[in-house]
Amino acid sequence: MNHEDFFRTQLAELPVIAILRGLTPGDAVSQAGAAWDRGVRLVEVTLQDEGGYAALAAVVAAAPEGYFVGAGTVTSVDQLRRAREHGARFGIAPGLDAETVAGALDGEGEDTPFLPGVATASEVQTAQRLGARMVKAFPASLLTPQWFTAMAAPFPRMGFIATGGVSADNAGDFLAAGAVGVAVSATPGSERLARVCEALPSGARRH
Repeated sequence: MNHEDFFRTQLAELPVIAILRGLTPGDAVSQAGAAWDRGVRLVEVTLQDEGGYAALAAVVAAAPEGYFVGAGTVTSVDQLRRAREHGARFGIAPGLDAETVAGALDGEGEDTPFLPGVATASEVQTAQRLGARMVKAFPASLLTPQWFTAMAAPFPRMGFIATGGVSADNAGDFLAAGAVGVAVSATPGSERLARVCEALPSGARRH
């Protein structure tokens, strides 16, 4: 299964990725469990510091069969390698780095589904040239749903995941504009992820 197929398959029923950022291992497992209970199949644990690796490993160990845990804020090949060692099944980056994309496509024989980050047509074109067929559009709230519609014409084969500022108020708009999925932060005491999942109409679950 190629990278694009992996993400499209996992987002087919509920087009939402849960983002766990800066949490302890215990809190990360708790938030991941709540996401899984809502049918979210992809959980991203960010690697902003060393604590992210412990949280990643804990969530990987707790994941039910058929649910996938990946690493976010991956900005180098070394981070991608370490994420794999801690059990990550996919990677997501805030920006576009050619070396990291290449490492994900062929990490010494270990292919890892990977979403590089983009915000401009030039970056989308570069990602496409590097072999990516699915990217993270960030920050989505500043790009607006109209950006996704505009990108579909010159890049009809590229899939986009809307990330950054996604809420129950705009998630459906991003999907209607052509996004394959949305990524939403899951934090203790916040109902943002739950509200996004509840707000999506059944017609949004079309990819």
